[in-house]
Amino acid sequence: MKRSRRCKIVATLGPASNDEAMIEKLWRAGADLFRINMSHTDPAGMRERVAMIRAVEEKVGRPIGVLVDLQGPKLRVGAFSEGGADLVKGQNFILDSDEAHGDSTRVRLPHPEILESLQPGHKMLIDDGRLRLDVIEAAPGRAVTTVEVGGRISNRKGVSLPDTEIPDAAMTEKDRIDLAAAVETGVDWIALSFVQRAEDVKAVKAIVGDRAMVLAKIEKPQAITRLDEIMLAADGLMVARGDLGVEVPPEKVPGLQKRITREARRLGRPVIVATQMLESMITSPTPTRAEVSDVATAVFEGADAIMLSAESASGQYPIEAVEMMNRIAMTVEIEPVYRSIINAQRSAPEKTGADAVASAARDMAETLETEAIVAWTASGATALRVARERPRAPILALTPNRDTARRLTLVWGTEAAVTRDAHDVDDMANRACKFAVRQHFANPGDRIVIIAGVPFGTPGATNMLRIAFIAEDGLRAQ
Repeated sequence: MKRSRRCKIVATLGPASNDEAMIEKLWRAGADLFRINMSHTDPAGMRERVAMIRAVEEKVGRPIGVLVDLQGPKLRVGAFSEGGADLVKGQNFILDSDEAHGDSTRVRLPHPEILESLQPGHKMLIDDGRLRLDVIEAAPGRAVTTVEVGGRISNRKGVSLPDTEIPDAAMTEKDRIDLAAAVETGVDWIALSFVQRAEDVKAVKAIVGDRAMVLAKIEKPQAITRLDEIMLAADGLMVARGDLGVEVPPEKVPGLQKRITREARRLGRPVIVATQMLESMITSPTPTRAEVSDVATAVFEGADAIMLSAESASGQYPIEAVEMMNRIAMTVEIEPVYRSIINAQRSAPEKTGADAVASAARDMAETLETEAIVAWTASGATALRVARERPRAPILALTPNRDTARRLTLVWGTEAAVTRDAHDVDDMANRACKFAVRQHFANPGDRIVIIAGVPFGTPGATNMLRIAFIAEDGLRAQ
């Protein structure tokens, strides 16, 4: 079942999609990989979902990716004696370390590291930004604020700190337990929440090693100021527009989305655009026109993947939401203007032999109008380099590593198949032709471009380019 679109779809699993039959339906509707949100599950629940995904993968005979999204530090106020309080604009309100229940004058903030980091002039956003406080006095264990935007504050509402850098790493103790379980279970991508600096990503990669790829979620202003170094440290990016839209002015989010998407492509890092893409489909069988335009914009920009959250996790129409996203992406990609936008964003290749070969493969495929680019890859690096060029021809990645095939389900325009590594140049060309026909990328008599590295099986050694005609038997090059 070869996909006819280039942009990938990530579907989040949850109560509405928590069995093997539904996961298979979502995959057949267009989902390429599945997200497990650790904010709403534990290691045992994660393992159950991974087992179901792997069972579907075995049934459909295609690699399916698994993305585990770590919760990250969730900052919340404490409890109130009456369940909540009404804050009035202009009043003072205190957040402190006192364990007593709160009232209209104060509440506990059970995060001593935050109370130590707050400074006068910092803003505090409560309940997704519905309440806004300005810090006017700060001392260890206590912060006095003025209410800028008032309203009802209730037990354990979330706190966002757009101006405050949290000194601790992005991982909590829960994250460490979840991360260890995810790596042991064999997931493909780990998403790290509330990244502030490259060191946050590096700390996770030091634990993960080469057992999974690490994706940095960009959702804090501190990450925006250090975007270049975070991108270099991470294997992929997610534009997490929910929290990002709380901590930065919402009108800035579209521009940041475009900036992150384009820079990620330049660096060859897969990028996911996420949050509220088809939000109305949580309760409605059809999206709003604005939501359709939002999804289409991400596809036009060349994002590697677009993501459904509550729409597929807890919504009433999970299959319809995936089908809608699939139709939007397919329709955008056949628009005449799509290719001109994609080409206009193409940047010069890096000054390496591997990038030069990948760029040449794209140019050759465009000039000859070949049916496919077949990339032999052990680690996935060759396929990533070709995908960075956003060629018109689809990319078929042949790899001896099942883990690599699963990780590539996130990469734009790339379909992967698992096979033993080539043992010589003729074997490389013959099996590239055979798989191109078998996977419905090309037919006998068509031409394909083959890109590989010699010696075979050496990661990062992309140095070979070949044009092959597929013989009439479809099993060899001629």
